[in-house]
Amino acid sequence: MNLIAQTLADGLVLGGIYALAAVGFSLIFGVLHVINLSHGILVLMGAYLALIFSEALHIDPLLCIPPVMAVLFCVGYAYQRFLIQHAVDRASVNSMLLTFGVALMLQNAMIWVFSPDMKSITPSYAFTSLKLGPVNLDAVRLSALAASLILLSCLAALLRFSPLGRVIRATAQQTMAARLCGVNVRHVYALTFAVSAAFAGAAGIVIGIILPFSPMDEGGWTLNAFVVVVLGGVGSPAGALIGGLLLGLVSTLTAQYVGPAFPNVTMFLLLVLLLLVRPNGLLGNAFAPSR
Repeated sequence: MNLIAQTLADGLVLGGIYALAAVGFSLIFGVLHVINLSHGILVLMGAYLALIFSEALHIDPLLCIPPVMAVLFCVGYAYQRFLIQHAVDRASVNSMLLTFGVALMLQNAMIWVFSPDMKSITPSYAFTSLKLGPVNLDAVRLSALAASLILLSCLAALLRFSPLGRVIRATAQQTMAARLCGVNVRHVYALTFAVSAAFAGAAGIVIGIILPFSPMDEGGWTLNAFVVVVLGGVGSPAGALIGGLLLGLVSTLTAQYVGPAFPNVTMFLLLVLLLLVRPNGLLGNAFAPSR
């Protein structure tokens, strides 16, 4: 019984991280209709920037979230406005090829700068733990889960209540109507990508304090984001949270009771099953066109 409780707790923590890492991918897919194959690189950029900032400034890695998000926001805006938008103007498939090429180039640049070795971010409370009945949770995992939930809530509030969020939702639902109302759609697309990149960078920090990372991990985080979006639905932080928690629980339960080599197998079996039963995800498309 203790083992089941511990496994479920670990799955929830991992699921929260999966959700935060995937929410940016979900937002881009829902608003821009672009499959960003360089999403994993943006996540790793956040992790490496946090590693640099925390070591240079001697501060807690989670305190690096605001500056890292600011840097990734600017990078994401420029990336979409000056590269991806030009590719989309020519053919929608070009954006997929472009992001794949950018991911390969930046992955090799990271290998050259940081080496292919595994890195990790170790906060000062790395060896502090809290025991809740049969469940033992270390402070790092608790802080990572709390940071993930807070950031997801902030994004949900941004999309629902802020003027920017209303413009993003309007552009995603009725692009032509938004243009007729004077909305600069290209600017909104770039801002959406910038917000997504910022949250991907924040996810990289949360990942970095729990798991070791290297440039070779970028494909895995892009794939996980895709699976989470398919499970939970497109464009919704709540959908990303549900999809991430489901994926985290399935991964930890499979690793514990079937074998550590089988989480990917069960993940894709779950993906295929959900595509057959509910192809739009558990919560559907948050940006479905209004009638």
